[in-house]
Order: sequence, then structure tokens, then C-alpha cells
Amino acid sequence: MRDYSVMIGGKAGEGINTAGLAIAGIFTHLGYHVYMYFDYPSLIRGGHNFAVVRAAEQKIGAHRDTDDILLALDQNCIDRHTGRIRDDTVIIHDTYRVVSAGGHPVDVNRILDEENAPAITRNSAILGAFCSAAGIGRDVLEDVFGKTVPEKYLDVNLRVAGRGGDAVDEVMRIEALNRPGLPVLTGNEVAGLGLVRGGLDTFVAYPMTPTSNLLHFLAGHADDLGVKVIHPENEIAVMLMALGLAYAGDRTAVCTSGGGFCLMTEGLSLAGMSETPVTIVLGQRPGPSTGVPTYTAQGDLHFALNAGQGEFPRFIVAPGDLEEMYAWSAGALSLSWKYQIPSIVLVDKTLAEGGYTFDIDAAGPIPQYETQLWDGTEPYRRYRDTESGISPLAFPPGSGAPVKANSYAHDEVGFTTEDAEGIAGMQEKVLRKAEGLRRDVESARAVEMAGKPDAGTAIVCWGSQKGACIEAAERFDARVVRPIILAPFPAEQWRSATAGADRVIAVENNATGQLARLLRQHGFPVDDLALKYDGRPFSVDELAGRLAEVIG
Repeated sequence: MRDYSVMIGGKAGEGINTAGLAIAGIFTHLGYHVYMYFDYPSLIRGGHNFAVVRAAEQKIGAHRDTDDILLALDQNCIDRHTGRIRDDTVIIHDTYRVVSAGGHPVDVNRILDEENAPAITRNSAILGAFCSAAGIGRDVLEDVFGKTVPEKYLDVNLRVAGRGGDAVDEVMRIEALNRPGLPVLTGNEVAGLGLVRGGLDTFVAYPMTPTSNLLHFLAGHADDLGVKVIHPENEIAVMLMALGLAYAGDRTAVCTSGGGFCLMTEGLSLAGMSETPVTIVLGQRPGPSTGVPTYTAQGDLHFALNAGQGEFPRFIVAPGDLEEMYAWSAGALSLSWKYQIPSIVLVDKTLAEGGYTFDIDAAGPIPQYETQLWDGTEPYRRYRDTESGISPLAFPPGSGAPVKANSYAHDEVGFTTEDAEGIAGMQEKVLRKAEGLRRDVESARAVEMAGKPDAGTAIVCWGSQKGACIEAAERFDARVVRPIILAPFPAEQWRSATAGADRVIAVENNATGQLARLLRQHGFPVDDLALKYDGRPFSVDELAGRLAEVIG
């Protein structure tokens, strides 16, 4: 399999993420599948940013430990990543800022002076040199720039890239594949598209890494997508505004991270008691508290499972790639409105901000569920006690339908009650929804398998660990079993998928094995853990090494 890894690194504020996405665009233009990991500190300027772009003939979702090409915009990039440099790694660097690298120098300062170009175009010179070194035609870079660079800056970037290309000779050839390229999108962007596909009317959010770009994406395309986007003053306001909009009939979603979700939990309980649908895209990062705000983790699973006081059903899904993100962002919104419950799309920095090739046709059928509306044939009772627990919805200002929403225990109409029988009856009504939700979960593809289906060793994971686990498992002839839906837990599908496995190893980006804990709570064994909790995702090579230690 043709498989390439390219790193570009430099200072924050120099467009490293943009350059990484351009490299990803070059590879997709050549027909490759792409995964891009972007690493950056919590700084506006300064520090060290880098992007690792991996391209392969088959679908991938994780990076490797070493690079075929290293593009260094400063000496720090060389010094920090010596472990990624092999003897045959092609190094292309800025001569002004890199004093010791060998490889292929590009006099970027001279190019910018002679072309009267702004400093931000430094990366264009390096990208031009990359294309020349890899035997990639300039027409490819011109096409990528034409789609991504604003028209008023296009000419200067192309001139600078051309000069960078002139500075380096071809040293390897990355051949084009005979197939059309797929678009490169981030998980945040695809979550937004999935929510819109599910019928989103209004999106409400306060920016918080790693889901800030979901807010920015939907706000930037609100008119095209036909949605309203609102940015309130904090996460408390976000949740309460979302519930108010849903009460009025708008399909509403929000996004946040763990710290913001902390502030939303009282509103989450309000949604549980008032039976108001809301969908939350929860992007995990290391905690507790502010933690490491621009890095990744899977530490909020049990927080999402148990957030809020009291007992009420919720739906939680953890997509593992963009196609699942698209389908289940739509599905979560739809299920939330069918059952009038909160739903949570649980992601992390790796998936939310990572760049991937996106094949919309591979997303499969979009989960769609019907919302039960009041038919007007009898007096309206907002909390009508039904066999399913689902009360038909009406929205103000409907004629003849006073719509009450109450955070207190209430009767069918919505009036507060402290009557013992009434309190118990409404609690039972709410919990009856969980049975229907469980049936819907078991009828969906809630558990996915990969690798060798009858292998005795089962590697289990969730969310963004999908890509690394599937590749690493190939080296051990293991099966990979992964729950997409985490609540209600799809116990029957899990039992079937793990049947015959005599050893179960959980791979997670947290310190305590949160999926393993959930599995044990449902009576499923986990024998070993392979955990990573330093804010970085597993690379394929690193995970294979850890599994070799565990498997022995």
C-alpha cells in the first residue's frame, strides 16, 4: 500500500493548520485518503504548531511515528521532532530560520522580498518546494490554492509557491492514483452538516475548544444551510436559550467541551424534567478544570452518562469517523425529538479538529425518527401519560393548546404537584421512554466490528480510537469491537460481537479505562487496558507497541 506521512511545523500564527490542510488537499487531488493531526498550544502567537498529514490508498484515521517528508519553517521544528526523522526523511526548510538541518534549503526571506509578499505566505514557498521535491505538478497546487485561497491573495501565493518550487529538485515521486479525490473536512464541519441533515433549525453555542469551529462553521454558512446561529454570553445561557427555542418548536443543538458542559448540567436536568429535546455536541479535552485546553482526551464518558440530578433517559453516541459523525449527528437530533430527551454526540479534539477525507456515500442510511405531534382532537395535555411515555407535542402560540413547561414535578397538564401518586406516575412515564429508545438502539448498527471476526483477542475502543485500533489489530490478527452508541448500551449487539473472544483489551485516551468500566457495569469482561492520557492520540505504531506489551 502506498502510504506517505508529511509534517509541517512552525510558530503559531504562521498558518500551519492552513498549510496542513493544503497538503491534505494536494493528496486528495491525487486520489489518496487523508488523515491530518493538528497540534498546537493554547497561545495566539508563539509556541510551536505542527500538522502531520498522512495519505494512503485505503481509508485511514491515525498518524504514524515517522515522516517521509518534513517541512520546517523554524529550527524548533527540527529540534522537537528528531524522533520522527529517519535516515531517508526528506527535509525541506527555511534557510533563514533553520540553522542546522541538512536536506533541501529554501531562501524564503529572499523570495518574499523579491515578490513583495507578506510574511504569512512563507508556508506557500515551502509548499511549492514540497510539490517539486515530491514530483507533484504545479497545476495540482494551483488547483488547491484556487479553491482555498481568497482571490485577492491568490496571485501572490502562487508566485511565492512557484519560487519555492524552483529552489528544490525532485527527490521522490508521489504518483497520482486513478480515482477521483474526496473532500477533506474536519469533524466539526461534518457534525454541522449532519445536524442540518437531521433538520436543525437553530444552533446556539459559546466558543470552547475543541468545538469552537463547529460554531464558526455554521455561523459562516448559516444562510447557505438555512439555519439560525446564536452566540450568547456563556454556556449557561446557551443551554437555557436552546431549551427555550425547543419549547417554541425549533430543532436546536449546542456544542461545548467538558468545562462548558459542567455549567450546562442544571439545564440538562431541566430538559429531563420538562421533557424538552436538545442535542449537545460534547468535545472532550484533558481535565479536570481547564486542563490542557488544546489537546485531546476521552475522559468525559461517565460525566455524560451521569450528568444532572435525578433519573431521566438520554441518548449518547460516540462516532469514530466522519461518516459516522454525519449519520449520527442527524440521528441524535432526530431521536432527541422523538423521545423529547437530551442527546449527546460525544467526540474529542482528535475527531473534532482533525482533517479527514469524507465520503458521504459511505455514511449509509441516515437514522430518522418521527416526532409525535398533537393532532388537536382532544384538549391538550403537555405531559399526557401514554403507553410509550411520549407525550404528543404542541408549540406556542397554538390555538387551544396552552403549552406548559415545568421544572417541578407536575401532572399531565403541567401544573406543579407534590402528590405522591402523581410524582411516581410521572417518573414512571418518563422512564418508559427508555424502553422504546432501547429498542431503537438495538435495531440500529450500534456496535461495529473490524479485523478478524472470529479472533480470540478482541480489541475494544470507542470514538476516535477507531482508526489506530483497526490498523494496529491487523498486526495481531485480532478483532476490533466498538460501540457507537453508549447509552442506552446495546448489550445484545455487544454480546454477539464479542462472542468467542477469550481476551478483551480496552484501548482508551483516559487514565482509568472508562469504557472498560461501562462494559463491566453491564456484565462484560475486560482483561487488559492500553491507556494513553498525555493529551495526544495513539499513533498506529505506538498503539501496536503497547498491544505487543499487553498481548505478550
